[in-house]
Amino acid sequence: MPTNVQAGSDGALAPVMPRDVFYAKTRAILTSVETVIDGKREAVEMALTVLLAEGHLLIEDVPGVGKTMLARALARSVDCSVSRIQFTPDLLPADITGVSVYNQATREFEFKPGPVFANIVIGDEINRASPKTQSALLESMEEGQVTVDGRSYQLATPFIVVATQNPIEMEGTYPLPEAQRDRFMARISMGYPDAGAELAMLRTRETSSPLLAVEPVVTGSDLADMIATTRSVYASRAVEQYAVAIAQATREDRELRLGASPRATLQLVRASKARAALDGRDFVLPDDIDALAIPVLGHRLIAARRAGAGSSVLSGGSVPDIIARIVADTPVSLGSAGRA
Repeated sequence: MPTNVQAGSDGALAPVMPRDVFYAKTRAILTSVETVIDGKREAVEMALTVLLAEGHLLIEDVPGVGKTMLARALARSVDCSVSRIQFTPDLLPADITGVSVYNQATREFEFKPGPVFANIVIGDEINRASPKTQSALLESMEEGQVTVDGRSYQLATPFIVVATQNPIEMEGTYPLPEAQRDRFMARISMGYPDAGAELAMLRTRETSSPLLAVEPVVTGSDLADMIATTRSVYASRAVEQYAVAIAQATREDRELRLGASPRATLQLVRASKARAALDGRDFVLPDDIDALAIPVLGHRLIAARRAGAGSSVLSGGSVPDIIARIVADTPVSLGSAGRA
């Protein structure tokens, strides 16, 4: 990660990468991914937003809609280390983190790193593994390290997990624990393609997969500079207060049993910086917070149950509806736009 980010007179960080270069490289990544994922610009942009914000992405949807293809296309567009983990019920934590093996020649234990030691880790169908195995990612996703046999090993930087999962109603799935969900910056859904995109897919994938033609369009060093540039985007105190007000409202809302954590607030602002950077701005607007509230907060919140009703009956609307209401009811302080 670059360390040559300088603080300006207003306390903001100076960008590492010129804005025009940043814009060109982000557009190159979007174009590269869209050669594989057609007609899903919003999902692709959200995936890139999380990548630039140095967060972790959870892609949830029914089988066969391109979740893994999106993750692989994003990873192949960046020239850095990539690993893929197929989560299954018999997967063990050591299969993810690595294991210490006794070396007969040296008479010492040697650590053999697992697939988590990569810049981009694709976790395919993460909720098909047991909660014990899922928990192997908790330390790495939050602290950027792995502890095995009492020793800690630092992971590569940047370190990003892109995980896919099927809806919990599907056979053979385990619900992700709240602590695991909270470590994902955002959750998105792919949705079914429209008729035109599905017809084009039938024609272009008849003989080969477009994923095979995807080549890296940015280097790992470029990605590190892009992340540092994203960090330099300015968020005014009023914008930060707006994000905190939304988070506080989720904790006090009677229709929610579990509100947003402080980690969620931090990641909401970080994701908003990335969205602003992708939009060509060096400052965050309240609109960025509004646009990202559902994908960043939605998977962390739990709706309350209606008093006296069956356990399957929720107190009111869906979690996205509740978030939308909270956002609409939360006032924005004057001067929160731009660098006020």
